[in-house]
Amino acid sequence: MNLNLDSILQLTSACRPVHLVRQRLLKEDASDEDFLDLARACGTKPCSAVLLSGGPSHPDDCNRYSVAGWDPFMTFTSKESSCKVRLLDQVHSFDENPLDVMDKLLAGFQPDFPLITPPFSGGALGYFAYDLKSSIETLPRTARDDLDLPDIFLLWPRKILVHDRLQGHLQLLTLELDGEDREQAPPTDEEEISFTGEEGSLSSNPLKVGELQSNFSHEAYLQAVRKVRHYIREGDVYQVNLSQRYRFSFEGDPFRLWESLFNMNPAPFYAFIHAEDHQVLSTSMERFLYRQGSKIETRPIKGTRKRGQSSEEDRALSRNLLQDPKDDAELSMIVDLLRNDLGRVCKPRSIRVAEHKRLESYQNVHHLVSIVTGILEPGATCGDLLRGTFPGGSITGCPKIRSMEIIDELEPNVRHVYTGAIGYLGWHESLDLNVAIRTAIISKGTCYFSVGGGIVHDSREEDEYQETLHKGRTLFQLIEKIGERKSTS
Repeated sequence: MNLNLDSILQLTSACRPVHLVRQRLLKEDASDEDFLDLARACGTKPCSAVLLSGGPSHPDDCNRYSVAGWDPFMTFTSKESSCKVRLLDQVHSFDENPLDVMDKLLAGFQPDFPLITPPFSGGALGYFAYDLKSSIETLPRTARDDLDLPDIFLLWPRKILVHDRLQGHLQLLTLELDGEDREQAPPTDEEEISFTGEEGSLSSNPLKVGELQSNFSHEAYLQAVRKVRHYIREGDVYQVNLSQRYRFSFEGDPFRLWESLFNMNPAPFYAFIHAEDHQVLSTSMERFLYRQGSKIETRPIKGTRKRGQSSEEDRALSRNLLQDPKDDAELSMIVDLLRNDLGRVCKPRSIRVAEHKRLESYQNVHHLVSIVTGILEPGATCGDLLRGTFPGGSITGCPKIRSMEIIDELEPNVRHVYTGAIGYLGWHESLDLNVAIRTAIISKGTCYFSVGGGIVHDSREEDEYQETLHKGRTLFQLIEKIGERKSTS
């Protein structure tokens, strides 16, 4: 059915309320494993999302909560200006600006209950592909779109599982759109907990991977790095994040692969999105945008060192990172870029660098992180926020628009979700999106993932190529090992 957006809003009766049917505390002292045991069944269902946090949790940190959502009453996908809304059992297609549609859908369905389970008690879960940039800015489109996947995929779940990792509380919410008649009896306790009736059911078939292939030849990547350095010398940019994309055939359960990666290396932002005909598997340490009420926060990362083999070596590497002038300059540059981006949607003089060059240590690496905050202008929407800041400056370059033009010129294929954003947009003035780094897409029996790095004037071309090769092979070999281990267990 082809309709315009006004017709869609008439179908939704302007502001259609969503009711809380049931709230249930499943466990008071739940672990990450308890959450995963239940979310595992959620992840096997089309149109579902699991946002999993890992590592030690603190009250003010970005890995306190894990969220899963499934059984949506509505989904929204867009490709450039082509938009599709599936509301209950009807699909409506039309051409509109996708961020305008998103804002109207968020406003058109509102809860008649307060925030029950911080940080998310309903709204949208999903992803924003990097290529959404072309709906925000006027940019060239020379990179090949061989996957033809959505720029936006969002789902509004009826069932929401929230784990407060600090308090241990694991809660399940059941929502219902006003006026819908699902013609079914309320679920029993057992059905509600197990979701599918097969709690944690995953395929037992072994993971199988094919040959690893890149969309760059060795010489082509060196040439691309040379071209970036030429643009830097000419004064076009200070830095460009250049990536190459790998692919390999994949057989097996995508959720099992994602869960195995989490168990090997937990991070604050793990995400699994089941988007029907493709799945997104992501792990990130970088928060792109966080909203709580009128407060906005972003946490850019620049600067990385591996963890040491001994305590002494580890301390030396972290000191080197903190004292390195190149890493300091890169982080400071991105902080200034993000301050400027937030300035488009925040109150004047409200933007602050709350913390600069904070050392964060993870299982395999140390990172430098800054925290930039601001106060959102009254009436600013999620779409306004994304228009002002998307995609994140830490994974494009500086200045951002010229960097994106160069990326499109030099990278053979569009990035899709890689370096876009994943997370939730809550009804209760809440939002949390991460930068989609270390992200894979599984589509039609093939796994795609990209790796890259920031190119500056002093970059050595061969070193940059070898770094991406190492990152790509490391992940590929890790997946191979997981498959070997699963096939022998």
